[in-house]
Amino acid sequence: MDELKHKILGLLNKQTPKIPSMGFSDANYQFLQPGTLSINSKTVTEVNRPADQDILESIEKAYFSVSEDFDICRFELSKLPEYLDCDDIQRDFKRLKQQHQVVANKVLQLILEQTANCEEEFLRVLEVRDRLAETLASCRVSRRELNVAEHQFSSSLSILANYRKRKLVQNLLNNLNTIKTLHCTGQRLQELLSEENYAGAIELLQECQAAANTYRHFTCVASLTNKLQETLQDTEEKLDKVLAQMCFYFDSVRYAKLQSAYKLLGKTQIAMDHLHMHYSSAIYNTALNIVRVHATSADVHETAADVSERKPYDKLCLRIEEGMFIPCLVELCKSLFKIVLSYHQLRRWHFSLDDSSDDLEDNFNVQYVKQKLESGLMKMWHDVQSKVSVLLLNGNLASYKFDQFVVILGVVHRLMEVGEEFCGSKSDDLQESIRKQSFNYFKNYHVQRLDELRIFLENESWELCPVKATFDVLQLQEFKPLRSILKTYKMKPYANTPDCSSSNNSQDGSSIVGNYFLRYSEHGTPFDRSLDESVVQEDILATGDEGGGYFSDETDDESEELKQDFVDDYDNIQRSSPEKKEKRPSKSPILTNTSLSLLRQIGKYLQMSQLLRPIAFDVIMCMTQLFDFYLYTVHLFFASDLTVASAALYSLKLNGTLKRIADSLILDGESSDFSKIPKPHLSPIVDLNRSDTLHGLSERVAAVESLIFLAKQYEFLQGYLEYLLPPNNKILLQQFFQQTIVASTDLRRPIYMCVAARAFDLRQNLMAMSKINWEVKDVMSQHNSYIDVFLREVQIFRIRLEEISSGIPVSGDVQNLLWESIAHIITHTLVQGFSEAKRCTNGGRALMQLDFTQFLSKFEKISSLRPVPHREYVENYVKAYYLPDSELERWIREHCEYSSKHLYGLVSCACQNNKKTRQKLIQLIEELERSAQR
Repeated sequence: MDELKHKILGLLNKQTPKIPSMGFSDANYQFLQPGTLSINSKTVTEVNRPADQDILESIEKAYFSVSEDFDICRFELSKLPEYLDCDDIQRDFKRLKQQHQVVANKVLQLILEQTANCEEEFLRVLEVRDRLAETLASCRVSRRELNVAEHQFSSSLSILANYRKRKLVQNLLNNLNTIKTLHCTGQRLQELLSEENYAGAIELLQECQAAANTYRHFTCVASLTNKLQETLQDTEEKLDKVLAQMCFYFDSVRYAKLQSAYKLLGKTQIAMDHLHMHYSSAIYNTALNIVRVHATSADVHETAADVSERKPYDKLCLRIEEGMFIPCLVELCKSLFKIVLSYHQLRRWHFSLDDSSDDLEDNFNVQYVKQKLESGLMKMWHDVQSKVSVLLLNGNLASYKFDQFVVILGVVHRLMEVGEEFCGSKSDDLQESIRKQSFNYFKNYHVQRLDELRIFLENESWELCPVKATFDVLQLQEFKPLRSILKTYKMKPYANTPDCSSSNNSQDGSSIVGNYFLRYSEHGTPFDRSLDESVVQEDILATGDEGGGYFSDETDDESEELKQDFVDDYDNIQRSSPEKKEKRPSKSPILTNTSLSLLRQIGKYLQMSQLLRPIAFDVIMCMTQLFDFYLYTVHLFFASDLTVASAALYSLKLNGTLKRIADSLILDGESSDFSKIPKPHLSPIVDLNRSDTLHGLSERVAAVESLIFLAKQYEFLQGYLEYLLPPNNKILLQQFFQQTIVASTDLRRPIYMCVAARAFDLRQNLMAMSKINWEVKDVMSQHNSYIDVFLREVQIFRIRLEEISSGIPVSGDVQNLLWESIAHIITHTLVQGFSEAKRCTNGGRALMQLDFTQFLSKFEKISSLRPVPHREYVENYVKAYYLPDSELERWIREHCEYSSKHLYGLVSCACQNNKKTRQKLIQLIEELERSAQR
């Protein structure tokens, strides 16, 4: 690369203009032998000559020395070896000649390049010389003319001097009068400031300053100028103090005077910047002082000064005791609301001004102020919510009671509503802080409630909790804060928006909502009165029902009755004993003490989810767990003693729901998951084995129907629950309603089947049927005795059912399901008995039909079921005996509802004389059984 560079530089040097050789021509020095060079020659031959740049770079550094003692000849002679060689000398000489030639050419080239610049500089020197000559001539003329004037006008100048002295005296007199006036303005200035006429005071100060600057050359005026400047600074400080007072109470009259004063000072923009700093300081100092007061009371051994010096704001928040936290929070919200209200009124004052002006500076200041006020909204609200958030995050709320915690949620929610009205903010910091505290609180709270529900269920006697026929979930005390919202909300499934157009209630259930800055512009704050009190007053005004719930809307006297977990239609309210039960109207809702307690918990959960949207999903999911556990417990207690096959009794939704609950909520023996709870155990006082009580039918009805009533209450709340959730979290809730809530009704069938299956001695009935001779030749006119046994047991069941219905309302749906279960049990028992017949003739088949027809006619009268369910199940089985062998095979393939044992019995009797066909059909049944098992 270096070689290529040298060649290019050599080529460029060859193309430069040739520089005339200094001295003789090279032709004067010719040698006979080629390659030799004369010592006296000035140039060297061009044969194999290196590039100029390479020659320049090869010159030794010693030749560039500026020292006067440097001797070139001695330097070269010192390099000669001890034994001289002519060729080496010739070569060194050639090298030196080449270097000399290149240096000379380079110097000449540089001289030629700078010739033009030298000529220009010389011309400028000549021009300067000419100007100096002209200046000297002008000075000489001026001196000569001044000498003439001195001799000719000396008398006139004395007159002018006297006139000048007169003017000076007059000016001095005016100055003295002005100075006297300046000294008298101090008193007037103080009067204007005391009258809060800041604009007039500043105008007077500016006039005095202008006059003082004019006469500043006087010593007394100079000191007065400093005094005026100090007065102006004091006035600005006083203006700034009054401006700071606007942060706590906005006075439009005083603020207008302040704006006029700052406009005269030309500091409108600076004043607005200072105002925002004052608001930030006001928020910080207010929060610090309030927390300091409540924190210092926690330690009597430390003074307030010690605490304030050593503890920052967040550390002070940690020192607030449990009993002082809510008062501190409320007082902090009140004080911060006043500051926010002041800012709101100040902003409204500026935006109400007429900003049409021809002055560009005024227009610019107005736009700056409005922009500053708009940008300061979010900043100011961020400061407010950050102070409250720090207080919330440093508070220990885990030990609070639910009512206390709801009060905290209500205060914070009210503050978030203020923020939304103030600047449209969603108060993310506040939501996050209260979300963290609420999530931790609610997680522990929910675990306790689940354990409490388990204890309630294990000690539940499953008796009716007497309530009025007009009982509604909104009548519960826990639903008081939500009654107005839920009543005005369109409770339709999958409703997305509440119909609150006619409601004036806040999201926290109180009557105060919106227009906070208008309603409390003069006095008071939204946090002055208790949220609970406002709810009671609103409920009294909104409701006119009489005697329709746990408490009256006109008085709170019935609230004590509500706390006793039941309300009766009679004046004397007392628990009904198991020995003596009053007959209740069938339209009354069926509730147990546990289900009523669960409804109360739903009200509390709903309050929290409504007040705290960020964890509404978690709260609502926990609310569904309460229902899940109740459903699982009812099934565990009252469906475990089922004595018949249950595959056909459980729907797919019910099976899936029970499995999901068992996997996600129930603690097994090996697991240690604290989020799950152990299986509950049925109370020993509940007896499900007594036949005279239909094996606990009363308890089963109370359990299942109370569960269904709970499901209806959940359905009532479904639309509002979906409204509380964001769209992406509604899927799980909808699945809960579409599967779990729907499956609660399906739980009736297996539980009531337990009663129906145990109401009959199926073993004895089958033994009685096995003794019947079905190989009769003639058709008989009298049915067999086992039918009478069945009918007698059915009559006994009806009598006992009527006795039970006198103590607990058994709805028509429940009674129909019970009779349907009885029909299911008996029809399947008949088929089972018919299938055990070893031999059967045509007369025997006719006897089977006669027995079943007799049973149907009597059973319809007893049960009032028309038609009797499952009758085709028996009729089709008996008619199958009449089918020819070719049709029987098709019938077996089509009727998969019969068991293999039933089909074996059918084939054995129908094909008892055709072994080949019987063997073929048995193989078919075995194939169908194997395919079903796959």
